[in-house]
Amino acid sequence: MRTSLVLTVIGDDKPGIVEKLADQVLAAGANWEESRMARLAGKFAGLLHVDVDRDRAEALVAALRALEAGGLTVVVEQTGAAPAGAARSLRLELVGNDRPGIVRDISRVLAYHGVNIEELDTGIVHAPMTGEPLFRATANLKVPASVAIDAVRRELEALAGELMVDLAIEDRS
Repeated sequence: MRTSLVLTVIGDDKPGIVEKLADQVLAAGANWEESRMARLAGKFAGLLHVDVDRDRAEALVAALRALEAGGLTVVVEQTGAAPAGAARSLRLELVGNDRPGIVRDISRVLAYHGVNIEELDTGIVHAPMTGEPLFRATANLKVPASVAIDAVRRELEALAGELMVDLAIEDRS
């Protein structure tokens, strides 16, 4: 029987981190299912999902935690089955002048409606003509079937007007 583990890994960014993780995953006979990894403010930050034989999971966790001696922080969580239920997919894209609170304001509307943020990518880019900092965000969302997408869209568009940002919402269901 197999089990799934989700790892979060953070440490000073340097070459070889992914190789060390991959070595431990392979040594345990685990399968590297999916990951998201990035360099953020000089740090390596990664999320990783692996599938491993249940009887080898503890050994894999111990081997991964041993990487902490090299400066990595590793958190391992065993996953359960994903909750079933009908949901629709939306993609949200936002660009506007950077200011504190944009993520909080948008996520508050989404949480109020029970919308799950499945993936969020944010960053600061510079406007082509002026060089002014612009905040940009892209999110993949899951909207429960019981939630009216039009209501979520109207509330987000009203908020975008208040924040003075451009907002695009695409239904991907």
